[in-house]
Order: sequence, then C-alpha cells, then structure tokens
Amino acid sequence: MNQNDNGIPSDQAVTLTVEAGVARLVLNRPEKHNAFDDEIISALTDCLEHLAGNKDARVLVLSSTGKSFSAGADLSWMKRMAQLSYEENVADARALAKLMSTLNSLPIPSIAKVQGATFGGAIGLISCCDIAIASKHAKFCLSEVKLGLSPATISPFVVAAMGERRCRRLFLTAELFDATQAESWGLIHETVEREQLHDAVSNAVDQILRAGPEASKATKQLIADLSSPNTNVPEYTAELIANLRVSEEGQAGLAAFFDKSSPPWISKSETKS
Repeated sequence: MNQNDNGIPSDQAVTLTVEAGVARLVLNRPEKHNAFDDEIISALTDCLEHLAGNKDARVLVLSSTGKSFSAGADLSWMKRMAQLSYEENVADARALAKLMSTLNSLPIPSIAKVQGATFGGAIGLISCCDIAIASKHAKFCLSEVKLGLSPATISPFVVAAMGERRCRRLFLTAELFDATQAESWGLIHETVEREQLHDAVSNAVDQILRAGPEASKATKQLIADLSSPNTNVPEYTAELIANLRVSEEGQAGLAAFFDKSSPPWISKSETKS
C-alpha cells in the first residue's frame, strides 16, 4: 500500500488511529486540497461516532495532509448536488449538519491542527473543535455567498466561535483573512510558524493528557450546558463539582495533589505525537 510523506495510506481519503490515548482523524486528499463530498462527510461522521464510544481515546487531533487544511466542499460534489431535487439537497445538508454537531458534541477534547488554506465548510470543522492551532501561513475564507450560496449549515458553530458582529462581515463579504486575523477574531487560539505547528499541537495534547479523563469530559459538557437557556446554572454547577469531588478520579487527583505525587492517569499516558 502506498503511503504519503506523513506515513498515511495514500488510497484512504479519511484515516483514524488511536494510540496512547490520542485519536488522530486525518483528511487525506491532498490532490483535492482535502475538499470533502458526501462520502467523506459520512466517513468523518462514522469515525467521530466510533470515537465517542472509545474508552481508549482521551483527545482528538483533527488534521489533514498536504498544503491545504481543506478547500471545503468538493466542486464535483457541488455540481452533482445542483442537479438534484430540493428534498435530496435537504437530506444532503442534514448529513453535513450531523457531522458538525457530532464533532461539536464529541465527549473528549478536540484539537484542530491547521497547516494551510481553509475555505467554506472546513471553517465549520475548526469552529467545532475545542482548540484550534494554525500555521501563520494559513488563510481562511467563508466564500459561500460568492457562489450564490450561504454558510448556513456551519453558521451556528462559526458564529459561536467568532461572534455575530464579526460574522456579519465575513459571511457577507466572503473576504480572505489570514491566521493573525483568525486568532484575534476567535477562530484560532494560537498561531505559530509552520515548522512549530507539530510541537504546538503536541504541547496541547500533553496538557490535556495530564488532566483527569472524566473531569475533561465533564468540563466540556459543562461549557455546552452553560450555553443552554434551560440550564439552572447555580444548581447545575454545584452538583457537578460535588460529583467530581466524591468520584474515584476526583479523590485520586486530590490525594495526589496533597501528596505531591502524580495522579494515576499521568503514568498511563504517553505524550508523544
């Protein structure tokens, strides 16, 4: 089987591996700038649903091969969908919405590793990740309106990441913006030189692996629940911290802190990336 420079089988458009607690989900269509179609959307969703139930996975790194992170929707796919009925297009859009929702609600922490150009729906993928780290050479564009379309399916997640006011401009102008702007506008958490991207992501992975596995999941759910208008915030937060304090993991973590030792999950975690 042929492999690309990253050691990934070149005939697989999407790959998923889990090793030492780190899940790596990779878009692998560098010749298409990692653009996605209905089959790739389905494959990504299947991988994420599998990860949600994988007890060995502690953190997800979402990345891609080649120069571009992702060009968004594949042009051949868009052309094909334009010939189909309204009902078929609704079903297709629901599949993309499911992908975004599945990534956004993934129980474990997720990190987007962005090495290059990111257009359209791929910005949705970044917005759905908990942490996003990009090369300073990356470029971004929400280009849908230039095609007579709209970033509708990804909009809830992009607006949550960058804010309504910023998205009014970026959605309506479809302008290109760089990594520095993406960081200042909330889409990206950290920008680094291209050759430092691997180490920056590895550092974030290492920090997550040093946290309690169940505490990480509970804290991620906490953030999601606080965004719900139906959440009784004082009661919810009081119950959450109480449950964690008396849990096996919480007890072990507190004991390790007072004993000045490492909690049990540290010794089991490998931090290579």
